[in-house]
Amino acid sequence: MSDRLLATARRPAALTLAPSLLCVCIGAWLSAAAAQPAPGQLPPPPRAPMDLGEQTVELELVVNRLPSAKVVPVALRDEHYWVDAATLRVLDVRAEGEGPVAVDALAGVQVVYDAANLRLLIDVPADWLPSQRFGRHSSQPRYPARSSVGALFNYDVYTASPQRGRSSTSAWSEIRLFGPFGAFSSTGVYRHGGAGDGYVRYDTRWQFSDEDQMLTWEAGDLVTRSLSWGSTVRMAGLQLSRDFSVRPDVITYPLPQFSGEAAVPTAVDLFINGNRASSTQINPGPFTVTNVPFISGAGNAVVVVTDALGRQVSTSLPFYVSNELLRPGLSDFSFGLGALRRDYGIRDFSYGRAAAQGSYRYGASDAFTLEAHGEAARSLGVGGLGGLLKLGNAGVLNASYSRSRHEGEAGYQAVFGYQYTAHRFNLAMQQTRRDRGYADLATYDSVLPSPGRRTLTSASASVALGRYGSLGAAYFDIEGFDGDRNRLLNLSWSVSPWRNSSLYLSANREIGGDDWSAMAQWVVPLDGDRGSLSASVERYRERGDTYRTSYNRAVPSQGGFGWNLAYADSDRADSYQQADLSYRNDVVLLRAGLYGSSGDYTRWAEASGSLVYMAGSAFAANQVNDAFVIVDTNGYADVPVRYENQLVGTTNARGRLLVPWAAGFYGGKYTIDPLQLPPQVETPLVEQNVAVRRGSGYLLRFPVQRVVAASIVLHGADGKPLPVGAVATTADGRSAYVGWDGLLYLSGLQSQNTIEVGLPDGSRCTASFQMNVERSDSAPIGPLTCQ
Repeated sequence: MSDRLLATARRPAALTLAPSLLCVCIGAWLSAAAAQPAPGQLPPPPRAPMDLGEQTVELELVVNRLPSAKVVPVALRDEHYWVDAATLRVLDVRAEGEGPVAVDALAGVQVVYDAANLRLLIDVPADWLPSQRFGRHSSQPRYPARSSVGALFNYDVYTASPQRGRSSTSAWSEIRLFGPFGAFSSTGVYRHGGAGDGYVRYDTRWQFSDEDQMLTWEAGDLVTRSLSWGSTVRMAGLQLSRDFSVRPDVITYPLPQFSGEAAVPTAVDLFINGNRASSTQINPGPFTVTNVPFISGAGNAVVVVTDALGRQVSTSLPFYVSNELLRPGLSDFSFGLGALRRDYGIRDFSYGRAAAQGSYRYGASDAFTLEAHGEAARSLGVGGLGGLLKLGNAGVLNASYSRSRHEGEAGYQAVFGYQYTAHRFNLAMQQTRRDRGYADLATYDSVLPSPGRRTLTSASASVALGRYGSLGAAYFDIEGFDGDRNRLLNLSWSVSPWRNSSLYLSANREIGGDDWSAMAQWVVPLDGDRGSLSASVERYRERGDTYRTSYNRAVPSQGGFGWNLAYADSDRADSYQQADLSYRNDVVLLRAGLYGSSGDYTRWAEASGSLVYMAGSAFAANQVNDAFVIVDTNGYADVPVRYENQLVGTTNARGRLLVPWAAGFYGGKYTIDPLQLPPQVETPLVEQNVAVRRGSGYLLRFPVQRVVAASIVLHGADGKPLPVGAVATTADGRSAYVGWDGLLYLSGLQSQNTIEVGLPDGSRCTASFQMNVERSDSAPIGPLTCQ
């Protein structure tokens, strides 16, 4: 979107005289006044006009009130200002030819001579000046991701013992090795009892991300990355994909642009939906502002332009932003090659035929993003084209068409959709059509002849009602290959009727059938950290009513207890009870409870956490889902550490603390509290921002170190204190000034020290002393005699 804004301040043309000429004119006027004849006398004879010739003055050129810091010779000749043409072109004044030109005679140019400040004020049309762009494709500062070499073991052990069945235990685990080379991981689960015994492997893979190119390489068991209208499958092989998540500072979608022209230095304030988004000082000339915060959907922008004289021009402009589009010139892709995975979660190594899949997206313009997708396997080929089109401020349209051929049979898939998002209203619709012959990798091993066409249609809308909550509606229509059709309509309403409580109502109705259901739920949060109460009632046409109540308190992230108590009663089933208790500390999360009906309860327990080894230290911690950081304070214990301004703990006896909640590639802020350090200890850094590679860990060092310092009293050979201002220098080059009474403060001292002192009279003397580097007192050393 480009809207022209105009902020100009035109000045009237003016041509004033040079100082010398002005003085001559004033003098001539005064002489003429003095020469006026007395009453009764004849006037003096006329005098010939004076020829002043060419006047040259050194002046600073100011273009459209923007100082250039260029002081150049300006000649006044024939009542015009003559300036070198090359100098004018450097300042974007369109002067042709070579040598001096009359700048005030150029078309569209106005000139004023500021005699008091020795400046030549030149005004040119704003479109002569260079275009300026304010904004960026980055949303935040970039912090290159780091990784240390280490290992991680995640675990989650769960056991259940029903009254009417066999007890079972499962232990999920993840082994991860990481470093600058990437991350290697393997996951699986061991089961005992229940459905079967033994270990089942899930995924084993290596992953490496290149931040500069925003690329991610994967090898091993992987899930293909596809488009919304393509298929996603599991395979074992290789995959290369564009990965914008490794650069959270990059904005990938097109932002609205607000353009205009300024004739003088101007301030531009941008307001988005009533909130001030940016304030920018611009130079004269055309400008474009894209300093728009993270927004999506329809909105309104107000651009306020204030010139140097305080005059304002305010312009209101509607806009629409979609983060599903790609900004012009940006591409997104994924290419995978390998063997299809079969019997996932059942068998360790079960793979099918070789297959390949690729997807590509390209931002062709601010309003259109092109999409392409392809799949291939033995006797299977799939290809499709699609795109997203922004309809001005009316939303985004998406469409795609794919053709497939499998074992000689052709088929197609067509997808059509529309989305509109606003501050108080949202609408989304999509329909997918497939014929009987369409096949892709997701159905490659189970493609069966189908007698008809399948259609999937969905639509949803929501509207915000202010103090009356929000209202939503959804419609689903699924038609199978066998002609069976299911249509469902859902209505919902949510509101906060009292304090922070929430009331939620919903109803579902089968269109063309008799089935329906309704639900009402009320959630009331309790004061402080005492959890929340909830009560609900559900009504089904065939199953009657079900009543539920619960009391829940989540486990605090910093550690402590949490619990959940629930009770349900139904017209056609036994009452259901549930109770569980959770406890979290720095090393493990423990949970235990029971659930079921009277006489058929199941008792269960769970423990989850992780073991970390990195940089010679081992830690037991809560489960690490993504990345982590070990903060190192160089051996100093009990130092408080904060992550994003939240206290996460204190360093252990080795001066280290594990922070297990870091998000991959996010530049988190880590701080230490130096007030807890001993007086003899200092650190030049108390705050650092660091990003960690996904699935990795990093050792973050704070340069905490002991400083050996002392106050020294120096006397001369005569026994008197050295004079104030004498300069003392240590053997390693540290210098300090001598103060009153010969007092000198030095840091970085050793057990044996020598000081050379330069006296104000030019003479020099030397003093040596020994000290205990482990001393903690502040008593001065000396007096020492400087020989």
